[in-house]
Amino acid sequence: MQKDEQIHLIAESGVIAIVRFDRSEELVQVARAIRAGGVRAIEFTMTTPNALAIIESATREFGEDVLLGAGTVLDPETARAAILAGAQFIVAPTLNLKVIEVCHRYSKVVIPGAFTPTEILTAWEAGADFVKLFPAEFGGPEYIRAIRAPLPQVKLIPVGGVSLETIGDFIKAGAAAVAAGSNLVKKSAIAAKNWDELTAVARQFVEAVNRARAR
Repeated sequence: MQKDEQIHLIAESGVIAIVRFDRSEELVQVARAIRAGGVRAIEFTMTTPNALAIIESATREFGEDVLLGAGTVLDPETARAAILAGAQFIVAPTLNLKVIEVCHRYSKVVIPGAFTPTEILTAWEAGADFVKLFPAEFGGPEYIRAIRAPLPQVKLIPVGGVSLETIGDFIKAGAAAVAAGSNLVKKSAIAAKNWDELTAVARQFVEAVNRARAR
């Protein structure tokens, strides 16, 4: 899958699942369950033990059917390691221009984190494919609407405070997509190995995005 196709997939599907867990066992199974619910972009955070090995295993299993990314990437060295492990997109909670540079070098989708208008525009002008608005619970959908007024060209993905109850408002405010962690990838379901619950919640997230876009 070429980079422009990956960007299109993220924007069209509208949901990135953030998998953050303190154990690495069965996380590939978690990805299977999420994919079964229709979410095709999955981010494994680098705070998860053995995150690189998980990305490698998931890449072998899913191929191009799932877009796998690495999250909580704080520096260019980690970005490069994740890319070499198979990550197709890189997500950061902060703005590090060197991370963007490395992703450009390897032609990978890059989603740096930013919050203020200056940070957001700096990330976009440096070549971000999307900008992760983080933490989005501070300001909520109205903040996205306010940012989009002077900066309509920036593709924003809110992270933080994204739930089934708030997705519609974020999308209507102008978010290009949404990303969700614990509200989508429920730790209780993982602990209980309730894969059907993960699939059902993922499906609800996708449906919520589609409903909001249809209005």
